[in-house]
Amino acid sequence: MEKYKITFKRSVTKDFISIPKQDVVRILDKIESLSDNPRAEGCIKIAGKALYRVRQGAYRIVYEIFDQHLIVNVIKIAHRSNVYGSI
Repeated sequence: MEKYKITFKRSVTKDFISIPKQDVVRILDKIESLSDNPRAEGCIKIAGKALYRVRQGAYRIVYEIFDQHLIVNVIKIAHRSNVYGSI
């Protein structure tokens, strides 16, 4: 199986500013694992949208998958309490 390329929406860099550094490292590790299998265990499709989310501690990583181009595009990273209101 080929690896997916990971891309980020420009606003994701702003999302990282408010997250503690030790959590950023864990989030980046989780994002890197999406390149092997973007629909791994723990991945949930968001109802009514072509987006997926995966948990990393108290944070959620929201992304979209383009299978025809083997791309995973990270849309949003935020605390679980306010991630869904902004997508």
